[in-house]
Amino acid sequence: MTAEAMVASPSEALAADGERPLRIALLTYKGNPFCGGQGVYVRHLSRELVKLGHTVEVIGAQPYPVLDEGATLTELPSLDLYRQPDPFRTPGRGEYRDWIDLLEVGTMWTGGFPEPLTFSLRARRHLAARAGEFDVVHDNQTLGYGLLADLGAPLVTTIHHPITVDRRLDLAAAKDRKRRVSVRRWYAFTRMQKRVARRLPSVLTVSGSSRQEIIDDLGVADDRIHVVHIGADTDLWSPDPSVAETPGRIVTTSSADVPLKGLVHLVEALAKVRTEHPDAHLVVVGKRAERGPVAKAIEQYGLQDAVRFVKGVTDAELVDLVRGAQVACVPSLYEGFSLPAAEAMATGTPLVATTGGAIPEVTGTDGETCLAVPPGDADALAHALGRLLGDPALRARLGTAGRDRVLANFTWARAAEGTVARYRAAIAAQPPRKPARKSARTSARTS
Repeated sequence: MTAEAMVASPSEALAADGERPLRIALLTYKGNPFCGGQGVYVRHLSRELVKLGHTVEVIGAQPYPVLDEGATLTELPSLDLYRQPDPFRTPGRGEYRDWIDLLEVGTMWTGGFPEPLTFSLRARRHLAARAGEFDVVHDNQTLGYGLLADLGAPLVTTIHHPITVDRRLDLAAAKDRKRRVSVRRWYAFTRMQKRVARRLPSVLTVSGSSRQEIIDDLGVADDRIHVVHIGADTDLWSPDPSVAETPGRIVTTSSADVPLKGLVHLVEALAKVRTEHPDAHLVVVGKRAERGPVAKAIEQYGLQDAVRFVKGVTDAELVDLVRGAQVACVPSLYEGFSLPAAEAMATGTPLVATTGGAIPEVTGTDGETCLAVPPGDADALAHALGRLLGDPALRARLGTAGRDRVLANFTWARAAEGTVARYRAAIAAQPPRKPARKSARTSARTS
């Protein structure tokens, strides 16, 4: 960016930090907030950036982001090979548009996950056609080869946590050689993400734990990584005394039946808790898996009537679901941050959470702001859940302390301010762009 471009015109309003407002391209290859934390990040960060006075254009693929008023969406469609109700589909001949589509299908046919690479290639092409329209490009964990090209603006990348962590846990849970081969093929894209991450000039991450994982797993230089905590929408996720507690309700969020989320351990813990608290039941915000470890555990322990899955609910319905729980639980083996923990705490609902990854950075001290247990320990989970279900005073104390912690440390407004500071640092570090050299034909035509 040239020095001239950084100077605001006299009539241009200033952003909240007193500087020129920025034009931000926010990239997300998978942006629906009901598909996981990346979509939640895009929705809330874009809203708060707009509130600070910046222009935000989200450029995303299916499932498309859900955005609040102010940010705009540009659809950059993939072939949507994993859509419901026909995942792993073979597109019709008329759906193919170019070689990137062929690459996407070919990678899926060989057992790989193509979306980070193919989205990055489409994004590179799209941004090249719009050179000069943005002050900064912010990638939300695509980490594809296409983003190593000149994008027409400085690149800032968020890595929530290295997907190599998911790969390790899935390999450890694989039952046989055939499953291990399948896991390795699916996660083949992590090799690309390692190579790309090491070449990135500016990386944002959401916790100190994730920062260390990025250094250790991806080999990114520590001076290129900056922690900007995210958080909860504390206006939406707030206490409401008019919502009555449902006796025995435990609520958790799990967008997928994968080892990382630890849901199978929570199901086992629920079976133990019900021996002393027969009204205990679990509400899972996420899609029910008809097969897999969780489905088997529910059947094994006879919990078909004690575990309910909900999806597709409105924000207000989801918040009331958490408000009405006696206990919220995060049973994950690892989290790069844990938005569900912050959101539950923001409602004043007492929390039981593991100490996996960055979760303790969010939840705070055991016995003061939450009850903390080791990851993967169903007995410890059961003990903590039973303790809270049987102690209304403890629930009230932890609920109040949890909300106070979130308000002090983890809000989207703070996240947006910290992110803008990193944008401006990336812009300041960018060398001046050289004007394009005119060809001989162009020079002759303009002389």
